[in-house]
Amino acid sequence: MRIVDLSSPIDADAHEPDPVTHEVLGPRAGAEHMAAEMREHFGVSFDPDELPDGEFLSLDRLALTTHTGTHVDAPSHYGSRARYGDGRPRHIDQLPLEWFCAPGVVLDVTGHDTAVVGTAELEKEFARIGHAPAAGEIVVLRTGAAAWAGTPRYFTDFTGLDGPATHLLLDLGVRVIGTDAFSLDAPFTDIIRRYRETGDRAVLWPAHFAGRHREYCQLERLANLDSLPATGFQLICFPVKITGAGAGWTRAVALLDD
Repeated sequence: MRIVDLSSPIDADAHEPDPVTHEVLGPRAGAEHMAAEMREHFGVSFDPDELPDGEFLSLDRLALTTHTGTHVDAPSHYGSRARYGDGRPRHIDQLPLEWFCAPGVVLDVTGHDTAVVGTAELEKEFARIGHAPAAGEIVVLRTGAAAWAGTPRYFTDFTGLDGPATHLLLDLGVRVIGTDAFSLDAPFTDIIRRYRETGDRAVLWPAHFAGRHREYCQLERLANLDSLPATGFQLICFPVKITGAGAGWTRAVALLDD
C-alpha cells in the first residue's frame, strides 16, 4: 500500500487572503508558560530551572480560518437554511465519517480557457477515463491550480464548476466533491465580472449554493492530484471535529495498491 499526501500546508509565510498568525513558544518559553499556568490555576509554585536543561515542551498558537489549507466545507457553510431535511444544514462535526473514506475519482479539467466548466466537459472526461462516478465515491478536480499555492495567483487563476455540473455529480450520488483550487466555484473576480455583465444571479457561487438544495461537502485546496490515477485508489479526508463549525481542516491522503 502506498500513501500519497494530498494536503497543502498551513504556512504563515504563504500568501493568504486571511493571513495566518503562527506564534511558537520554544521549550524554554514553554517551561515558563507552564510555571505561570501552575501558579494561576493550581496555586503551585514551580521553578522552570528545576527541569532538565531548564526546558519543558514547545507550544504553538495559531490564528487562522477553517478554510486555510486543505479543508472540508460542511453544508452549514453554504447558508443558514437548507431546502432538505429539517431545514438546518449540518455542521462539520455532525457529518457521517463514511463520507470521507471512499473510492476516489480524479477528473482532469486542466487546459480549459474558461474559469468555469459545465456538464459537457465532465461527461467528456467520464468518457476519456472510462468511468462515471458512482454513489459514495469522492470526486476531485485536477485544475492545475496547486502549482500556484502560496502565491497571489492561486486565488485568481483556476477552474471551477457551474451549477449544472455540480448537480450532475450530486445526481450520481457523490457526497464529497474536491478540487486542488482555492474554491470549487470559479475565481471571485470572474464570478463578479460575469454577474456585472449579465445580471444573472445563477453565476454567483453556484457550486456552493447548490449545497442549500442538496446536502454535500466540498474538499478544497488539495495537492498532488497529478500523482494519482483517474480511479483505483481510496481517498481519506476526515475533517477535524470542530463543534458548530462550517468547515474543518483535513490531512487528506490517497491509498494505492503498489
